[in-house]
Amino acid sequence: ARRSGSLPASRLPRCRAWGLVGWPGAVCGINWSRGLLLGLQLSAAQRQPSRLLLAPRLAFPWVAALWALLLASLGSAAGQPLGAEPMCTAQPLARYSITFTGKWSQASFPKQYPLFRPPAQWSSLLGAAHSSDYSLWRKDQYVSNGLREFAERGEAWALMREMEAAGERLQSVHGVFSAPAVPSGTGQTSGELEAHSRHSLVSFVVRIVPSPDWFVGVDSLDLCDGGRWREQVAVDLYPYDAGTDSGFTFSSPNFATVPQDTVTEITASSPSHPANSFYYPRLKALPPIARVTLVRLRQSPRAFVPPALDLGAGGNEISRTRYVRVRPANHGAPCPPLEEEAPCDPDNCL
Repeated sequence: ARRSGSLPASRLPRCRAWGLVGWPGAVCGINWSRGLLLGLQLSAAQRQPSRLLLAPRLAFPWVAALWALLLASLGSAAGQPLGAEPMCTAQPLARYSITFTGKWSQASFPKQYPLFRPPAQWSSLLGAAHSSDYSLWRKDQYVSNGLREFAERGEAWALMREMEAAGERLQSVHGVFSAPAVPSGTGQTSGELEAHSRHSLVSFVVRIVPSPDWFVGVDSLDLCDGGRWREQVAVDLYPYDAGTDSGFTFSSPNFATVPQDTVTEITASSPSHPANSFYYPRLKALPPIARVTLVRLRQSPRAFVPPALDLGAGGNEISRTRYVRVRPANHGAPCPPLEEEAPCDPDNCL
């Protein structure tokens, strides 16, 4: 097309069909190579940015619709960051019960099954509700010092301090939750947790006892599905090696891995060593050694209920009730009484 002046007669019918008559220098048709619906080639005097934002005088409504669709799609693509995760738009808070069920039985895992000193059992469960900025543990990555202490010896204080520090420093952890230890390989334990729309991911770990540094857990399980909270989630769990101890058996002595390795999944054939307690070369895969189930609770989460007044004729009392948010673990002190009552003056029962 020419940069100025009138269009050739051979191009005029096509330009009239596209509604571009009166636009000097218009190139009619679709410019596929540049990915544009309509290619506009303006002369140097007419190349003004504001002109590109205005739709030309279109002759047909469907052309106007295509133009609007193009602008809308370009706008939405520009407003969405590359690689962004879908945002949870559910109501801000949700409360869940978490139930851990051990399936570590002698029938399912007969090789070197621990029967005494100590027998097969599970440590306390320790986890957090967090955002994508935080990671408690992750396959093929190195564990923190706190998780190392937990995986090797079951010491939870360092790991709890790391999670609390992440919540204070980065605001990436909404809350820490726990559940009591299980004294057998096939027992069950439970607790409660609170998730937030900006902290809808859940991670936790449970140590396999006895073991060098083996554990089970969940990494960044999302409890939010777009605009709603998931009502129930169940996940089968398999053993992992924290990469900090090189022992092969449940009762191996302490043998530090130097340099430290990353977290790896223990399978029926890996580590490929006959001494490995989970080495079952005839199996394609290990059966799940545990299972976790999360169920959404309908009761709204509250840590404290405002005082309830009782001004009946039989006497005036003021009472208050509170709930346990994190249950004691590792021989921790129990919470104080959950209910309190006290007499009060009818004119001052506040």
